[in-house]
Amino acid sequence: MDQLIILLPTLPLLSALLTHLSAPLLGNQAIRISLTSGVLTLLLAAVLLGFALSGQTAQWHDSGSAWGSLLFDPLSVLMSLVIAGISLIVRLYSVRYMVEEKGYVRFFVLLDLMTAALLVMVAAGDLITLLIAWHLIGVLLYFLLGHDMRSTAAYRYGFWTFITYRLGDLPLILAAVVLFHTYETWSLPLIFERMAANPAALTFFNIPVAEAVGALVAMAAFARSAQFLLHTWLPYTMEGPTPVSALMHAGIVNAGGFLINRFAPVYVHTDGVLHWVFIVGLITAVIGSVLMLSQNDIKKSLGYSTMGQMGFMIMECGVGAFSLAVFHLIAHGLFKGTLFLGTGGVINEARHNDGVPKDDLYTFIVERKPPTNRQPWLIMAIITLAVPVLVLVLSHLWVAPDLFHKQGAIVLLFFGWVTGAQLLFSTYHMSSQNPWRLFTLIIFSFTVVVIGYTLISHMFDVFLYPDPAFAKQLYAAAGIDVGWFDVLIGLITAIIVLGWLRAYYAERSTKQRKTQHGGWWMDFYALISREFYVIDLYAWLTRHLLATSARLNTWLKWG
Repeated sequence: MDQLIILLPTLPLLSALLTHLSAPLLGNQAIRISLTSGVLTLLLAAVLLGFALSGQTAQWHDSGSAWGSLLFDPLSVLMSLVIAGISLIVRLYSVRYMVEEKGYVRFFVLLDLMTAALLVMVAAGDLITLLIAWHLIGVLLYFLLGHDMRSTAAYRYGFWTFITYRLGDLPLILAAVVLFHTYETWSLPLIFERMAANPAALTFFNIPVAEAVGALVAMAAFARSAQFLLHTWLPYTMEGPTPVSALMHAGIVNAGGFLINRFAPVYVHTDGVLHWVFIVGLITAVIGSVLMLSQNDIKKSLGYSTMGQMGFMIMECGVGAFSLAVFHLIAHGLFKGTLFLGTGGVINEARHNDGVPKDDLYTFIVERKPPTNRQPWLIMAIITLAVPVLVLVLSHLWVAPDLFHKQGAIVLLFFGWVTGAQLLFSTYHMSSQNPWRLFTLIIFSFTVVVIGYTLISHMFDVFLYPDPAFAKQLYAAAGIDVGWFDVLIGLITAIIVLGWLRAYYAERSTKQRKTQHGGWWMDFYALISREFYVIDLYAWLTRHLLATSARLNTWLKWG
């Protein structure tokens, strides 16, 4: 087992070296080494996952020094399989896509090195190894984004990403210092074991270790996963090669969710940190989704979509659903990687034919023509509000009978209910010869998706955190006072129900569909079109920082 664990990140590392050394002799054919290595790495990751599924206990491979240890546990082998699979797909896609680019072989060498760094990161068994891999991922991403050295924009935003990542490294380094100072070891299993034995330990300035480390790790995850105010690098890195965008959005940007899961034994001892994680994720999810809808560039729209999805992933961690966040990042990685690799074909086809059929859906979404037949608004409103919550509650109670004892699960159900209600409300607007048949199909599809999602997320929970007591501790760490929680849920539910009823009532007549956009609407559109002026704020700060440094340079006579 130890040999297989070591071999997993070693394969892409050896592939990078052999591909580079054989390039002068084999030319572009040297990339076959990289492709072969990708297939072998994927097979090895699948074998390790098979061992984990068969009940193999977690193992820690000690290199004999303070660093270089690797960890075999469910989280590491699952993430390894995802990384190996996405990396192989990106390499296969790049064979033809990058063939006319300069540095063709160099690109595959960088992909191999990135794969090795990602595999080391998810399997790191000590803080030093984790920090080295965490840092190398940022460096290699900078070189991948700036692969076309003739592109000024690619270089500029690649450097922007590099700086953001370096800022995000600082909290993780501080967390490592605090942990080593307190527990006098770099080993992650030993740190978690000693923290469980003494969860009330204090560090510098008598600050609780768990609170300090939890907050620092969360901040590092925010920078890597493009949370609001640290997100600007993500949508502006589209000047890099499309395969790099696919790899970045499918695997690299998800590292924040992995990092929080790796330090899950820390968060069970925190009090309040996960609340702030939830708030940051919620704000990011809303802003990212809004900005996605306002873009006219497909790759930039996908970039803001990733930002919104990363917000949801962090938000899931904030409510204690750590295993659900892992499922989310894997599903999003596969989905978003496919979208990025298909953007070129979509753009090419759209130049010749938009390919949109002129059916009822097109008429409703594009031409905004109202349906001819309107169903009773009150009946449709009741169906919209009642059916999603009924499907969600029954499916979750079937899988987890103790559902209502977990505040985080209730919050996630709440968001699922809002999503389902929005789906049915949109269906209500559509024109159809048989609206009840359409509603039945929509409800059936929603039920199938919810049941599948519930079952898979439960399987992830059992696989990643098989100890039910530990999973309950995670939810408890994310919980708030029961009285305040009930008041907030009841208040928000009442507001949403009244909002849906008002929306249905306002739509009861086609004559009332016409609305006048006032000045406030145009102001809001200006706000989102300028991306909440975050870029302008950073540009202003940059100009003033450069001006201040110039004045200091003049005063101190350095120039």
